[in-house]
Amino acid sequence: MKQIRHSFFIIPFFILIISIVACNSNTQQDTSEVATNKAPEDKSKRPSPPAKAEGKLGDVNILIDYSQPSVKGRTIFGGEVSYGKVWRTGANEATIISFDKDVLVEGKPLPAGNYSLFSIPNVEEWIVIFNKIPNQWGAFEYKEEEDALRVTVKPQKEAELTEKLIFEISEDGIVSLKWENMKVAFKVTKA
Repeated sequence: MKQIRHSFFIIPFFILIISIVACNSNTQQDTSEVATNKAPEDKSKRPSPPAKAEGKLGDVNILIDYSQPSVKGRTIFGGEVSYGKVWRTGANEATIISFDKDVLVEGKPLPAGNYSLFSIPNVEEWIVIFNKIPNQWGAFEYKEEEDALRVTVKPQKEAELTEKLIFEISEDGIVSLKWENMKVAFKVTKA
């Protein structure tokens, strides 16, 4: 008789515990579904919206994924973008450059892959950096030891103002950055 009374209280207790656990797991699932169903950020509404440059060099595909800042009457090089310091070479997330086959950049080998494109601007020359960590925000976590390649190129003054930063890829493998009154280019060839 004591066993029956004892079971009479234990069984409802276990049912209550199981119900509470089930409710908690459903609540956690519902919250995670809400988090994953959150609308992604509309990057086109940013002050520096996303842009892409695509090109082919024979059978090599080149893609540059970047954000496009504007001059807005500011002094860019030597002002907003400091000389002698690593720059993300764009805005927002670091610019990503991709090659689907091995290439030579300014005659130096670079394996196929995705790279963050950084630079160190100076008046007389720029260092263009291909970093192995493609997904970074700005240059805040940039690490030189993760560089796959560095090349040095000469900047060119342009007579015409380029309000929004643009990248261009020519059929002969010249990759150019234009912004403000500056053009910086490097040569890509097939490996």
